[in-house]
Amino acid sequence: MRKWNGWVDEGRHPTLPPAALRLIEAELGPGRPTPDATLADVIAATPASRLKPSPLISLDPEDRIRHATGQSLPDWIALRSGRLPSIPDGVARPTTNDDVRELLAFASATGVHVVPYGGGTSVVGGIGGKQTSRQPVLMVALERLAGLTELDERSGLATFGAGTTGPDLEAALSPNGLTLGHFPQSFERSTIGGWVVTRSAGQQSLGFGRIEALFAGGRVEAPGGTLELPPHPASAAGPDLRQLVLGSEGRLGVLTEATVRVVARPKHEAFPAWFLPDWAHAMVAARAIGQAGLPLSMIRAMTPLETASVLALAGESRSMRLLKGYLGLRKVGPAPSLLLVGASGTERVVEAAIREVGPLVRREGGIAVGGSIGRRWIANRFRAADLRDALWDAGYAIDTLETGVDWTRLPDLATAVEDALRHGLDELGERVLAFSHLSHVYPSGSSLYVTYMFRPADPDETLDRWRRLKAAASRVIVEHGGTISHQHGVGRDHAPYLAAEKGELGMAVLADIARRVDPGGIMNPGVLLGDEP
Repeated sequence: MRKWNGWVDEGRHPTLPPAALRLIEAELGPGRPTPDATLADVIAATPASRLKPSPLISLDPEDRIRHATGQSLPDWIALRSGRLPSIPDGVARPTTNDDVRELLAFASATGVHVVPYGGGTSVVGGIGGKQTSRQPVLMVALERLAGLTELDERSGLATFGAGTTGPDLEAALSPNGLTLGHFPQSFERSTIGGWVVTRSAGQQSLGFGRIEALFAGGRVEAPGGTLELPPHPASAAGPDLRQLVLGSEGRLGVLTEATVRVVARPKHEAFPAWFLPDWAHAMVAARAIGQAGLPLSMIRAMTPLETASVLALAGESRSMRLLKGYLGLRKVGPAPSLLLVGASGTERVVEAAIREVGPLVRREGGIAVGGSIGRRWIANRFRAADLRDALWDAGYAIDTLETGVDWTRLPDLATAVEDALRHGLDELGERVLAFSHLSHVYPSGSSLYVTYMFRPADPDETLDRWRRLKAAASRVIVEHGGTISHQHGVGRDHAPYLAAEKGELGMAVLADIARRVDPGGIMNPGVLLGDEP
């Protein structure tokens, strides 16, 4: 079971390698650990539920606390301090579509707000509510609406309950030699329903596709009725209603099942690495590879500071010392950027794709360093999130944000976002560590994924620091024409900036659709449209 106030499982205590801790201390100063509230104290302070007992709804205080938030930094501040802005009044665990309809009918009749809960991994304020919600809040946890319910191997279609987690989904497909190939960093805890309603992108989306390419159809239970989406291979019968569900974040109802396009599990994969002289050359190389039309599954390019962080997190093993010596001998740097690519398929296809990458990277001054770094990255790619617990315990707060933009504007946007973050707390006399990577590369542009760290203070001050940084970075993204969210969704955190991307008419259309399927406005208010009462 996950810790009630963290990311890792109960009993796990991840630590930072000494080299990584030294790098962070050099940039930010000594850590400032803050005391954590205990679960017992938070339970004792939990207000009584405003709901009446029901066979379908748990009113247990601990259950409600464990479903009160997602995993954004404001959520962490609330959990660690014990100052939860809102605690749901109940947690329901439906097992059938009929159960979901019954819950929605009850909520519609009584004015209860409903929040679908998958894996609880939202990092944009997609779970929770405002501090003084007048209406009771019911979390609909989908863990029992899970598992493989139908598999059509001939058509490559698999239907899962929306509460199916990543590992369980892949385990169900594995005996048939199939895979979905969708591996977001939250893979081990997030659910297929969450992937769909947040428009998720897996780390190997270049080869397998983003979730909008994988989502073939499904079923949504809404206060206004049931929306069934048949998994046609293609259709010209009007606008595609799947696009309403993708990215809807629970505003239009509860996604109860999803049919996805699955493929044969690749027989061979490779993740070779190159080092380039600097960030500018790394971006050019990534663009050239992305526009070459090669059968790759991943392209990932890191700024020099993120490169240094990755090497520091790898520890001080003999292989790492040899690598650093080799880079020095080849005079790569002094601030090199790491480039990783992935290829998946038959051995012949993988070898051919990697062979074509080499000249494109060498043209920008890159040198190959083999596959050991890539293999290490693959082995630990879902462990990176664990470091948030280790950093918090060491006295540092960490958050991420991401965007997508065309190649022409990418260099200026990347520089501006990092500058906005690094100087965002100057007037408080505090430093910010910020670094980036390109994680999803497209022919016309790329995502930009930014990590930033700073030292916390008391809960109110820490939250204020986060708000300053989040606002500064978001303004820069909008000013430079980037999307406010490439893969994390909108939630509450990004809702104020959505109109800049969708326009006045676009926002009105979304609001009209929400009113049609949810006349009483009970579904996850405040998320996406920013209209919390």
